[in-house]
Amino acid sequence: MKRKSWALLALLAAGVIVLYTFASDPQQNSHSNNASQPETASTTGPKKLGNHQEHKLKQMMKQRDMTATERLARLDAKRHVRQLAEQYAAVRKSGETPSYARELQKDHGQFLSIIWVKDGQERETKAASYKLDQKEQKQLRGYLQYARKALQRKQAYESPSFPQDHPKYYVVAEPSGQGQSGMIAVMDMGILRRVEEHQDKNLRLIPYPKEGKYKVESIHADTLKDMTVKTGHDNEKASHYYENEIVVTFAEPPSTEELSRMTQELQCGQPKRIANTYIFRSETMDMKQLKHYFQTKWKPNYVEPHYLYMTNDNLSMNLTDESPVIPNDLLFSEYQWNLPVIETNRAWKLSKGSDNVIVAVVDTGVDLKHPDLNGRLLEGYNAIEQEEEPYDDVGHGTHVAGIIAANVNNNEGIAGMMWGGKILPVKALDNTGAGTSYSVAEGIIWATDHGAKVINLSLGNYADAQFLHEAVKYAFDRDVVLIAATGNDNTERPGYPAAYPEVLAVSATDFQLQRASFSNYGDYVDVMAPGESIASTYPDNQYAALSGTSMACPHVTALAALIRSVNPDLRNTEVMDLIRSNVIDLGPTGRDKDYGYGQIDVYAALSAAGAGDSALQLWPQAVQRKINRILDKHK
Repeated sequence: MKRKSWALLALLAAGVIVLYTFASDPQQNSHSNNASQPETASTTGPKKLGNHQEHKLKQMMKQRDMTATERLARLDAKRHVRQLAEQYAAVRKSGETPSYARELQKDHGQFLSIIWVKDGQERETKAASYKLDQKEQKQLRGYLQYARKALQRKQAYESPSFPQDHPKYYVVAEPSGQGQSGMIAVMDMGILRRVEEHQDKNLRLIPYPKEGKYKVESIHADTLKDMTVKTGHDNEKASHYYENEIVVTFAEPPSTEELSRMTQELQCGQPKRIANTYIFRSETMDMKQLKHYFQTKWKPNYVEPHYLYMTNDNLSMNLTDESPVIPNDLLFSEYQWNLPVIETNRAWKLSKGSDNVIVAVVDTGVDLKHPDLNGRLLEGYNAIEQEEEPYDDVGHGTHVAGIIAANVNNNEGIAGMMWGGKILPVKALDNTGAGTSYSVAEGIIWATDHGAKVINLSLGNYADAQFLHEAVKYAFDRDVVLIAATGNDNTERPGYPAAYPEVLAVSATDFQLQRASFSNYGDYVDVMAPGESIASTYPDNQYAALSGTSMACPHVTALAALIRSVNPDLRNTEVMDLIRSNVIDLGPTGRDKDYGYGQIDVYAALSAAGAGDSALQLWPQAVQRKINRILDKHK
C-alpha cells in the first residue's frame, strides 16, 4: 500500500498519547554504578493500590525526580562555570577580551548572569531574561557576597535555592586556579517547574488532557460510554477523543460531488484523507451527531472517534575481557544506575552500535541543538506543523532520545546506550504532550518510509484504534521493530499501541528489580527495563531525571538497535524473540503478568545475536538467506 493510503489509516487511529513516568521512595535516591547488584524481585509484584495510596506514591516519585534533576543541573552548572573560569584566566592573561560567557548564554538560557571576578574588579554578562523582584534581589546580594568571599579563599561555592517558598534561582562560583580570580553565575531553576508540570501529566496526577481546551471528550475504554475525568486516577479507565471530529472509512472514496454535499451539510472544511479514510471536523455537530449522520446517510465501512494519544541509542573489541566499559560522561557514575543493571557496560565489549541503524523516536520532537546529541540526529519530520522542524517544546522526546543515543565518552552529561547509530526525530505530539492517532500513525509511516529500522513509541491510549493498528502493521510488514511503553496507571488494562501483537510491550522496574509501583502489567507485557529517576538529556542543553514506562521503553529500543548492528541479517521477529528469550527472569519462573519474560539483559541478547556472527539459534535461517542472496545474484 502506498504511503498516502497508510496516512489515511493513521487518521482513523487518532488519539491522545500520554507520557508515562513515576518515581520511588526518596530514600533510594542515590545509586552509583559501583553499587552492589540489586536483589532479585520477589515472586509477586506490587499489588493494586488504593487511589489515595497510589496518588501519594506518585507525589513522592515526582518529588524525587525533581530532587535528582536539581542535582543534575547543579553538577552541570559547576562544570560549565569551572571551564569558564579557566578559559577567562588563560585569555585575560594575554590581554584579550573573551566572549565565552555570551556564547554560553546563547544556548544555555539557565545562565542568567555570569560574573568574572579578579582583583576586586568584576565584569558581568547578563541574559535578557534576567529580571528579579526586590525581595529576590535582596537575597541575591547576600549570596553573591558569600560567593565573592569564597573566591577570595580560592574555594568553590553553591547557594541554597531561593526564594525558599518557590525556588527559582541559585548562585554557583568556581575559582580559576590563578590568584583570587574566578567565575560566579546566577542560575535559573526553571527546569524544576517544567519537570513538575511534565510529571503531573505523565504520572496522571492531574486530569489530562483538560476537557474543553481542545474540545476533548472522554469515554470508558471498555464500554465506550461517556465519562468525566475528574482526577488523575480516572485516566486509567478513560480514552480521550475530539468531540467535534469523526474518522470515517468508506468502501470507495466519495466522489467530488458527494464530498461537497457532506461538507455543506456538516458545515465543515475539507477533510483530511488517507486512502479511503477521512477525518471530518464540524463546527456545529459533536461526535455522536457526526456518527449518526454518516451511519444513516452514507453507510461507511466503519466510523470511530478521533482518539488522542499522550506521552507515557561497532567497534572491534577484545571479547575475552569481560570487564565493564566505564565512560567518562560527567553524570554517568553517580546517576546512571540504569545502564549497569541491564549489563550495558559489559555489552559495549560486543557492540557499541552502527550508524547504519536508524532509530525513529515518534514523540514530542527532539532538542536539535543539544550538545550531547550533536552528530546523532538525522533530518526528521513534524507531523503537527509540517513546515516546521521537529523541535521539542515539551522535553519528553529529548529525554527519550538521550537514553538511546546521547554521545558517550565525551566528558559531557550522560551516556546513551548506543555509541553509534542515528536518531530520526519525528514530532507527532504537540506542545501539551498529546497527539492524535492521525499524527502518530503518520509519524510511524513517515519513519518507516525514511529508513527507520527501530521505532520507539513512548506513548499510549487505552482505546484500540483501527487506523493506528494499520500503521503499526505497515511498519511491521516492512521489517521494522516497534517498541512501546505500557503506561503508568498500575493497571492490567491493555494500552495501545503496546498491546498490538506486532509491538514489543515494555513495563518498568525500580532500583530493586521490582515492578515499579506505577507500571502497568498484564498478559501482553513482553519485557521490563529500568524506569525510575532516569537521567537523560532535556531541552535548552540541560539534563533531567524522569520516571515512567516512557523511560523504560527506550532502553529496549536501544537494545533492538544494538542487535541489528551486531547482526543486520536478522528479521524484526527474530530481534524481538532474542530480546524476549535473553532476560533476567523476575517473579515466577517464565512469563508472568507482572514482569513479562523478565528484565532485558543487553549482554546476553547481543551474545545470542552473534556479536558479529549469525546467532546460533537462528543459524539455519541466516544461512538460508545468504544462499538466497547468492542465487539472486546469478539469476
